[in-house]
Amino acid sequence: MPIALAGLMQDLEASALASAIRQSNWLYPFLEILHILGIVLLVGAAFLFDLRLLGFSRNLPVPDLARHVLPWSRRGLYLIVPSGLLLFSTNAVALASDPVFHIKLIMLAVGGINAGLFHRYIFSTAQGWMHGNTPGMAKAVAVCSIVVWVVVIACGRLLAY
Repeated sequence: MPIALAGLMQDLEASALASAIRQSNWLYPFLEILHILGIVLLVGAAFLFDLRLLGFSRNLPVPDLARHVLPWSRRGLYLIVPSGLLLFSTNAVALASDPVFHIKLIMLAVGGINAGLFHRYIFSTAQGWMHGNTPGMAKAVAVCSIVVWVVVIACGRLLAY
């Protein structure tokens, strides 16, 4: 790790906020619960949507399902990002040098790019995807999404040990 980045991680970990989180009997577990709740919302909704793209529940129109479940993914993200940053701050030095954490961050970036590309270029034709006519690219995005979120969750669990 570059010296400047190592110094930044040390400063972050030594911050008053990170120290308060580490020293509190309830704050760290509370942040973990928020983080996991956010994961449930984001990944649960994404999986339901991905499974529909892969051909399950064909009676549900893709645009209608998207309007119903994808806002829950965004709400999950609103819990995940701040809680994740606060949790990271408590152990920034070790996490910043952990290859499992690097994989998690890379996969998060892949997941964001995957979702962005889907919504920018593929989803606009969703009105015509009735009765299993989901394009191959949409199915590929769904498979990528499922793999990404499984790896992200696995990395998160591996970081705890």
